[in-house]
Amino acid sequence: MGKGKRATPPIRTTEEIVLGPQHQNQLDLPKTSASHSGPANDTLEAKLLMVRHTKPNSPEKPSSVVDRRRQVSIEPEEGTYQAKTPSHLGSQEESGELDQVPTLILVTTYFSYFILIACAHIRDFFGKIFYPNEFRHLKEVNGYAPMVSDFESLWSRRLYSRISDCFNRPITGVAGGYVTLLDRVSLDHNRSFKLTGTTTRALNLASYNYLGFAQSKGPCADAVERGIKESGITASSPRIEVGQSRVLLETEELVARFVGTEACMIVSMGYATNSLTIPSLAGKGSLIISDELNHSSIVSGARLSGATISVFKHNSVADLEKVLRKHISQGQPRTHRPWKKILVIVEGLYSMEGQFCNLPGILALKERYKFYLFVDEAHSIGAIGPRGRGVCDHFGIDPREIDILMGTFTKSFGAAGGYICANKDIVDHLKLNAFSSVYAETMSVPVLRQVWSSMRIIMGEDREHALEGQERLDQLAINSRYFMTRLREMGFMVLGDPGSPVIPILLCNPSKIPAFSHEALKRNIAVVVVSYPATPIITGRVRICLSSSHSLEDLEYALEQISEIGDLLMLKVRPPTINAISDGGSASSESHHHHHQMKKIL
Repeated sequence: MGKGKRATPPIRTTEEIVLGPQHQNQLDLPKTSASHSGPANDTLEAKLLMVRHTKPNSPEKPSSVVDRRRQVSIEPEEGTYQAKTPSHLGSQEESGELDQVPTLILVTTYFSYFILIACAHIRDFFGKIFYPNEFRHLKEVNGYAPMVSDFESLWSRRLYSRISDCFNRPITGVAGGYVTLLDRVSLDHNRSFKLTGTTTRALNLASYNYLGFAQSKGPCADAVERGIKESGITASSPRIEVGQSRVLLETEELVARFVGTEACMIVSMGYATNSLTIPSLAGKGSLIISDELNHSSIVSGARLSGATISVFKHNSVADLEKVLRKHISQGQPRTHRPWKKILVIVEGLYSMEGQFCNLPGILALKERYKFYLFVDEAHSIGAIGPRGRGVCDHFGIDPREIDILMGTFTKSFGAAGGYICANKDIVDHLKLNAFSSVYAETMSVPVLRQVWSSMRIIMGEDREHALEGQERLDQLAINSRYFMTRLREMGFMVLGDPGSPVIPILLCNPSKIPAFSHEALKRNIAVVVVSYPATPIITGRVRICLSSSHSLEDLEYALEQISEIGDLLMLKVRPPTINAISDGGSASSESHHHHHQMKKIL
């Protein structure tokens, strides 16, 4: 071993990476499994798919109410439920994003923001004195106050504008496994952009195209074309007038059957599915308890409702119980009367964290404190669980135990809009009272046809593509677990639970946020970088979104390039646990090894 070189640990096979150490005994493979073929491969594939959605065992957190509860397993053919005991109630319940960030990085991140904000204030102070005409919009003019607050204006002009070229990049064509970007330049420090007339084809790690249904060809595209010929583009009317088409009713019945509830209401806009529906579920005298990292559409809906709002620590069942006990004991403000109703709102898969909600623990609280539960499955429906039924499928829980299940069609189904699934009484109430139903135009038939076609493929009800849906689900599950495991082995600060198609990598320092985006684009990789106000100010990140349309070659290329970027920007805070991607010939050798193993599995 040469001087200064680290000993190289044994290279693990792809099935070992995908399954994790807790399932190695299930495979029972001989040491020379790479050379085996025939029935042994079938056994490996069957066992891999059997455990592809399971999660590592971890000790449960002590809680007065989070006991081992009964769960249900769903028989795919008959749809029956059987009780079983869970072994995992959420591995990241009490862990925070800052737990894995070294102190030095936190200090330098705070210091960087301090310097940026201080310089911004200094520039504005002297700018108002020496360039009054250019800074008129920051002053009161003729009695009119500035339209934008001082801090929002400062942040957008002095910080966001510096890196605005990383956002709102125009594209052309289909945003599938690869995406074509329209190249642009700025000659005025990102105040405006001009298209150059050229394009860049990049590996798409930015879109929510989890199951790869964002396609311009295939059965879904054909169904959309037929929908346009049948009914045109829009009904130009809300549901209560003449907007309720036959296709809408059929699709609502299909979605309700897919999710596992009694009824469904489809909304033409995903954001409005939360923001304009929650006010019809809770109002004055009601209490809404929301996870602190819930989506802004949930926050908007809660504020519009007029209900009292309380927040609990992210994914913490213990803190949720504290909030419940406090508000139930005290009652409504001033009058101390009992609450008319209590509505707890969580997300199935948190899109900025890649974490699953602790659904079994929350349901244990629900049995004791008798609140209504609203679960936003925008990112989990279609992408999580053995049958793609979302977080309920992931944990093996009967969806009828959840009062309201919300989801969107923009992610896994390649469409638009969203849905609310619940019992018939709740859905009928929302159809007559929710702003998203009464005042908004219904979803157009072509979009409904996209939902209908993609969902039937996932369910295996399309005879011509009976196996395609399950193949997409399996590929997404394998891609997600494999990619996350490799990133962690490289030493990156990776958030999220195993099996999540959303994989955030913490960047923290503000200078590394645009640097990562630019370096990735140089390598023909499209990524999304996220910072304040979408995330806490010191936990800026790049969010990787995987798809079933990504091949092993795509993932290996992305991992190799991300590893190089990580070395360049010093993002690896821990030494690699395996020599996942190294310099010289070993990189191509190991890539070939992983490729060979993945082909055996698939």
